Amino acid sequence: MADTGWTRRDTLGGAALFALVVGLPVAVVRMTDTDETASDRQRTMLREAAQAVIPRTTTPGAGDVGAQDFVILALAHGLDGTRAPAAGAALPVTVTRHLRRDGTLDYLDWLEWQLDANARGDFLREGPVRRMAAVEAIDRAAFAETDRAAPESPWKKLKALILTAYYTSEAGASRELQYELVPGRFDPDLPFVPGSRAWSSDWTAVEFS
Repeated sequence: MADTGWTRRDTLGGAALFALVVGLPVAVVRMTDTDETASDRQRTMLREAAQAVIPRTTTPGAGDVGAQDFVILALAHGLDGTRAPAAGAALPVTVTRHLRRDGTLDYLDWLEWQLDANARGDFLREGPVRRMAAVEAIDRAAFAETDRAAPESPWKKLKALILTAYYTSEAGASRELQYELVPGRFDPDLPFVPGSRAWSSDWTAVEFS
């Protein structure tokens, strides 16, 4: 049989990623089964960034549900092309300094540097207002109308993964969104008023970016 390169680590890591997507508790995921390294500081910073993207309201925020652990695992497996080689010379120096030897981008290293830069110091030592402002600055820069030929900000991938993590969690899929396991009947027309929540089973109405 030909060697496919598929290892026990791939199997376990893939199973863990699937478990997260279908809504199993983050605590059951074995993070050591991936080769993605994340320091405690990076994990904390990613949690703060996730919480800024989806803050706590009447439902938990993205950091509250452990979106950061999903993102770290997703990065390890290259979800959404995050382990593809970067665009080389087309990238700004603020990104190329965070490339690995194989040419792939270390998203967590980039985010750590960017948050500290925006906070003009230690991001984690700042108060909630300054931390939120640092994340908002990254978001504004990433989604600003600029040269379409310029490489996309790494934040776009990270934010998409945060949103995917949240809306495939129990809180995001059944509390932030409306959820009905088995619809009892087909209703072609439903009343819609301001504040109505989208349905988690209606993927045409749910966008993660």
